Amino acid sequence: MKKLFLICSIMAGILTSCSNQQKELTLSGLNPTNFQTKVNGKQTGLYVLKNKAGMEVCITNFGGRIVSIMVPDKNGKMQDVVLGFDSINNYVNIPSDFGASIGRYANRINKGKFVLDGKTIQLPTNNFGHCLHGGPKGWQYQVYEAKKINDTTLELIMNSPDGDSNFPGNVVAKVTYKLTDDNAIDINYEATTDKKTIINMTNHSYFNLSGDPSKEATNHMLYVNADQFTPVDSTFMTTGEILKVKGTPMDFTASKQIGKEINDSSFIQLKYGNGYDHNWVLNTKNDIKAVAATLYSPVSGIQLDVYTNEPGIQVYTGNFLNGTVKGKKNIAYNKRASVCLETQHYPDSPNKASWPSTTLEPGKTYNSHCIFKFSVKK
Repeated sequence: MKKLFLICSIMAGILTSCSNQQKELTLSGLNPTNFQTKVNGKQTGLYVLKNKAGMEVCITNFGGRIVSIMVPDKNGKMQDVVLGFDSINNYVNIPSDFGASIGRYANRINKGKFVLDGKTIQLPTNNFGHCLHGGPKGWQYQVYEAKKINDTTLELIMNSPDGDSNFPGNVVAKVTYKLTDDNAIDINYEATTDKKTIINMTNHSYFNLSGDPSKEATNHMLYVNADQFTPVDSTFMTTGEILKVKGTPMDFTASKQIGKEINDSSFIQLKYGNGYDHNWVLNTKNDIKAVAATLYSPVSGIQLDVYTNEPGIQVYTGNFLNGTVKGKKNIAYNKRASVCLETQHYPDSPNKASWPSTTLEPGKTYNSHCIFKFSVKK
């Protein structure tokens, strides 16, 4: 009888455990325990933000990454609108920028070199001979210290030592994610240094507003509040020119379907970029209240408005996704399954003296602000 009681107790415990695990799943279907490990001796986890409207944002402190964003579509059904993985192991073992808080320098630096106070600094190179997103050990592959302030706010701290990937200065950077009740993700970046350095941070979320990342996002409608863009060469490096978008496939001053001209390889910039992978020079004049870009899915009715105090925005249409990487729910991410809208200073600004500066000096505070505002257009 005691043996039977013991077996029943064990089975009840197992069922209770399974039930609790099921209850612990996020709205997007993530299991927080799959994000608990240590990377380079630092603890990782999954942090869930929820607002009064029922929106949910899940973030891991590994790379400061947005893992999932659940917002309602035109029928009221909640959809996950960003690409990512459902375990920390995939983020660690599969190189990607999915959802990351990029640092120290978002985008590319020509041949990984820049001059600061007469001294040439050589950074590691990882993309066509250039330094991309801080190099192979950029902050997207490091663990931020996390502090959940309340149900809607997460604070992430990066203590980057002098010489981190050969960038000068001990830098303390803070990324604050705040989920507002009007379905906006308000992202604020701050940084200080004890030695003159450069910094350019962004969020690298891959959006597919249809909620179905197995499909291309080329049917999305895009508006970019910019009359000019910075062209690139065949290695994706900015040439230093600033050209007008009018009369070219780069013109999104009126909302149009992303796929309308994306395959027009007769336009050299689309050939070089393998699609859109360029920086637009915003008309917004650093005004956080002015819309910088709008992305809209006619399938789901979900609209994303982007606001920023940055002078530029990188539009990247997932041109190098190729189906070999499988993300959440084991879905293969194929070419152009997403759109990235990375608010930023222009690429390679440290080597372009006439462009807005990315230099940060001791005693000064770097600040960058980005808002991703979601709504439904019926």
